[in-house]
Amino acid sequence: MSELRWHPILEEWVVTATHRQDRTFLPPPGYCPLCPTKPGGFPTEVPAEDYQYVVFENRFPSFSRRPPEPAIAGDDFYQIAPATGVCEVVLYSSQHEGTLTDRSIPEIDRLIRVWTDRYRALGDREDIDYVFIFENKGEAIGVTLHHPHGQIYAFSYIPPKIQRELDSAAHHFQSTGHCLFCDVLAREREDGRRIVAENASWIAVIPFFARYPYETYLMPKQHRDSLLDLSRDERLDMAAILKEVLVKFDALWGLAFPYMMVMHQAPTDGVARPGTHLHIEFYPPMRTPEKLKYLAGCESGAGTFINDTLPEEKAVELRNARPAT
Repeated sequence: MSELRWHPILEEWVVTATHRQDRTFLPPPGYCPLCPTKPGGFPTEVPAEDYQYVVFENRFPSFSRRPPEPAIAGDDFYQIAPATGVCEVVLYSSQHEGTLTDRSIPEIDRLIRVWTDRYRALGDREDIDYVFIFENKGEAIGVTLHHPHGQIYAFSYIPPKIQRELDSAAHHFQSTGHCLFCDVLAREREDGRRIVAENASWIAVIPFFARYPYETYLMPKQHRDSLLDLSRDERLDMAAILKEVLVKFDALWGLAFPYMMVMHQAPTDGVARPGTHLHIEFYPPMRTPEKLKYLAGCESGAGTFINDTLPEEKAVELRNARPAT
């Protein structure tokens, strides 16, 4: 059962997806549902002996193309709606071991082309207003399958955090005539202390306003609304800087660095919005090799993040991180 329930206090939708309680949880070796299906072996989600990339609909989705009727009836105050949408899984490799960090730049470039194709295809659906591409990496984030993979959620509405970002960008544009993210990028380049990596068309920074110790933004230097707007060279530069940042994460403490990677880009509802700027945000939950950044009372209850570190200092650490030779 999956449905949308309106939160009248925060004025946002909450998804109830009770069937997800039964999803696969850290299966033993040899029973990974994301590995290829070998002759005579355990049947997986991929009926092939090998693959480069695979996209398929999640067996335990938060949204579905034809959602069931809600469990109870709503009213004008406690509103309920079907959880319409699409949830896809994107497999990065047929190899069970490893992470996105291990993929080469050409392989990451192919992944970006997969993301672009799915953004276009899902966004063309009349019932989809936002295509959200993301990856959860590591048990610290709550990952239930170790096989390298990401996900795509196609929403029938614009999620609340994205809406707040769009509202801020629109307000900034109305006030200044500038893209908010272009101005953030210009300030970070002017200051320079928080830059982690940079190439011809992309930049990675721990921004001035970082909420997590190693929160990192990847942004194209030129204004681009979505993946669809990238040139071939910009897409290759995106692959290169993504690879560079991932390597730095793992090199920082010599471990597979957990993170949430989320991509923000233009909604697909057909409404023109000034100031929409494609970018990737990383939220790593670790503040030291042994300590996690928990979202405790102030963060979860009041919505105010407390960062125990200075972005300028963390950027230096990440910028200087190199794999052990």
